Amino acid sequence: MRLGILGTADIAFRRFLPALQKCSDITYVGVASRTPKKASRFVEAYGGKGYPSYEALLEDNNIDAVYVPLPPALHYEWGKKVLESGKHLLMEKPFTTNLEDTQKLLALAEEKGLAVHENYMFLYHSQLQKIKEIIADGTLGELRLLRVSFGFPKRGEKDFRYNKALGGGALLDCGGYPVRLAFELLGGTAHVVQARLIQPEGYEVDLYGSAVLENAEGLCAQVSFGMDNAYQCQLEIWGSKATLIAPRIFTAPSDMNPPLLLKKSDGEEKRILEADNSFLKSLDVFQLACAKNGSQEKTQIKRQGILIDAIMKGAVS
Repeated sequence: MRLGILGTADIAFRRFLPALQKCSDITYVGVASRTPKKASRFVEAYGGKGYPSYEALLEDNNIDAVYVPLPPALHYEWGKKVLESGKHLLMEKPFTTNLEDTQKLLALAEEKGLAVHENYMFLYHSQLQKIKEIIADGTLGELRLLRVSFGFPKRGEKDFRYNKALGGGALLDCGGYPVRLAFELLGGTAHVVQARLIQPEGYEVDLYGSAVLENAEGLCAQVSFGMDNAYQCQLEIWGSKATLIAPRIFTAPSDMNPPLLLKKSDGEEKRILEADNSFLKSLDVFQLACAKNGSQEKTQIKRQGILIDAIMKGAVS
């Protein structure tokens, strides 16, 4: 499969392309930018072709799929154009900025027989599978509560995350991670029962927030997120026999052996897990979805959109 990149975002340069170079089933064709200097940086580092416009890349029949790492407010517009051009769509999270647009893109992809993928890479890191195994083998006992948090210190004022017109806000940026993980662990019956978004005076977007989700069995997940916070990237699972803590659940780089901490009444146990390349695995999942039309992926993207929409609508500021 031959893939092009729409835009020259830093995540494409630092994380996506290094992983793509290791993916034997996907060939990198080139990158599109309206700024020639930015495209040249990509070509010099990774090869490929520099396209003078997004449209020029979409018109290239040699490209089968497109990665879109643009600011969130542009995801629907260019995601739609990618699908209309007959190409599979790998969308950086969030898929879009609202549920209605997400549903439109999913319907279009289904109509055209194309795959879509929302790039929550952490889902494919082997540490999450290990955590699921620990839950299943009874080490934690009966689950009582999930706590998931993701936040980081404030960035520069010009960062798109603080710009409403570009789809900024903590919920759409870092908030999607704990919500997606809560959905993954609670299952398909996960729903939002409480939410709060905080938009301090002088800002046009929410800077931090929290939500409570539950599933049909009554298991509760407390999620929190923020982009004016001390750094935190943690999953805590509280069980009747033990508590599990994963302090790098979302952002473990490919050369890191992520730790897991198990706390019991008779002491603590620290487990060091294998390093893994979650970006590369996300690409593998996308490639497989392209081969199979990705129906399961569409269902998961829709459910994530429903949960984010519920938090937006139910949040008390």
